[in-house]
This record gives sequence, structure tokens and C-alpha cells, in this order.
Amino acid sequence: MENRILIVDDEKMIYSILARRLAREGYNCVMANNGREALGLFYKNNFSLIISDINMPEMNGLELLKSVKAVRPNMMFIIMTAYPEISMAVEAIRLGANDFLIKPIDLEIVVFSVKKALDQKKMEEELESYHKDLKKLVEEKTAKLQHTLLVLKKTHLDSVIVLAGAIDAKDPYTRGHSDRVRKMSLRIGMKMGFSDEKMENLVFGALLHDIGKIGIRDEVLQKKGHLTPEEYQYIQQHPLIGVKIVEGIDFFRDKIPMIRNHHEHFDGRGYPDGLIGETIPLEARIIAVPDAFDAMTSLRPHRMAMPIQEALVEMEKGKGKQFDPRVLEVFLREEVYRF
Repeated sequence: MENRILIVDDEKMIYSILARRLAREGYNCVMANNGREALGLFYKNNFSLIISDINMPEMNGLELLKSVKAVRPNMMFIIMTAYPEISMAVEAIRLGANDFLIKPIDLEIVVFSVKKALDQKKMEEELESYHKDLKKLVEEKTAKLQHTLLVLKKTHLDSVIVLAGAIDAKDPYTRGHSDRVRKMSLRIGMKMGFSDEKMENLVFGALLHDIGKIGIRDEVLQKKGHLTPEEYQYIQQHPLIGVKIVEGIDFFRDKIPMIRNHHEHFDGRGYPDGLIGETIPLEARIIAVPDAFDAMTSLRPHRMAMPIQEALVEMEKGKGKQFDPRVLEVFLREEVYRF
């Protein structure tokens, strides 16, 4: 089925630029000048995704988002704005936005965000179909990871995916980082014989491990030069900020150690608690390995991405120092970094 996208912006030039770029990817775009006009089109047509500005006459983007989600909670929705504020991003996420983009828009980031949202939509539709006959599906699935993902608590997973998207929105250089860490962490957990319950917890912990970066100032998070000692100390607060964000939610209580301790080092030189060896929760020790690898091999404001083989050499140097030797051995032996 053709993916139709509703673009809502009171600037026709913005619509034209987005529509032309998305048309190259095979998407059919329809325009609305404000939230009220968009809502009318939404009621009469079948759209796969809505991309909306926030500041518009008659009905703003957040009001439109709230109205759309009241009718179709699973509707994919991307918010964009030229006046970003953390409170606005948090409100958009609370209302159910899938991504939060900052103007001036990078067209390639828009394409990435659209594909990510539509991939999520496809996954949700498949899960909905699977849930109709879960027993039969489980019998057909032989891979433990597939089975585990199918029985995850869907409502909480949806919320966490959106939160992970909010982390990506804060720092375009690490876009997709949380999901890559999730994939690698799960493969390590499988090889280490994790139960279904522990695999489920690892999914949430890996997706949420950097949630505290939402509270870090953009000028520090996206600084193009090297951080000063004071700035480095400041950014080291993100695990504790992450704990503050989720600690009031009962469901996330047992995921807190992964958020708090994924920057601990096996030799005790990490942060924030300076834990040593196996006093560090095993799930946090697992997340620490793909987290560091993905950071090394990703483009950053102050440096180029490190080649994979060079990064693997650096990882080996951290064995028993930064990383749990047993976890690192699984990571390297099973080549879990290859997707």
C-alpha cells in the first residue's frame, strides 16, 4: 500500500522542499496550512504519517497531535519546530510524537526519521497480526530473540521507543545509537543464556541507557571541540539525570541499574559510583560494551568515525579495565557488531 504523508506547515516553501525530497523516496505528500485544516484532511483520508510544525495559526502542532492521537493512538507523527525547548520536546513525547526535528531541517535527517517511523508502523502492524494467534506464531518461531520480542509489553515498549527517539533528537550525531546498542546488547544476552525476562529488561535498559542526555545542554552535548574538564564533569551527570526521569515509574524501577551504571568500569574507574568488577550489575556491564563501540565508530562533532578494526583493537585494550572480560569476549568472538 502506498505511504501517504500529510505535511502541516503555514510556510508553503517548507512543504514544497519536504514534498520534493520525500517524493524521491516514493512517498505521496499532501499539504495543510494549519492544524485545523490538517485535522479535516485526517478525518477524510488515510495517511501513514503526519509531519507537523508547532507554531501555526488556528490550531498548533501540539493541539493537532493531541486530537489525532485521541482518534488513532497508533498514528505516526513527527513534530518539527524552529523554536526548540526541552519542555516542548517532553510535551510532544508525552502526547505521543515519534520524533522531534529542529528547523532549519536537514532533509536527510527528515528522510531517516520518516523511514524510522514507517518501519515502526510496519512492525506494530505485524505485531498486531501476530497477537491474533500468538500461540501458533510462537510455535513457528524458533529463535529465542524473536520470541522474546514478540511477548514484550507493547505499551511500555512503544513509550520507550519514543523516548529513545527524543535522545536522538537532542544529538543528530548519535542518531540511532540507542537502537544499535539494543541490538548488540540483546545478541550478547542471548549468547550468555539470558532468560526471557532478563532479555526483556535488557531491551528496555539498552533503549533507555542515555535518557539522561535529554537534560544535558545542547551546547555541551553537540560541542565541536573537546570538552573542558568542567564540561566533561557536567556530561557525566547524565546517568543520574536518567535515574531521576524514570524513578517515579514502577515499571522502570528494575531498569534503573542499567541507566545508572552503564559507565562504570570493571577496574572501578568509571562513574557515577566507582563500582568494581561484578559489583556492577551484569546488564550494565553488557550495555557498556556496545555503547563504547558504537561511540567509537560513529561520527562526532569533534572527530571522524573510527574504522571498525581500529575500534576493535581499542576495545581489546580495555579488557579487564573498562570492560568485563567475559562480556567483551562474547562481543568479539560472536562479532555481535555485524548486522
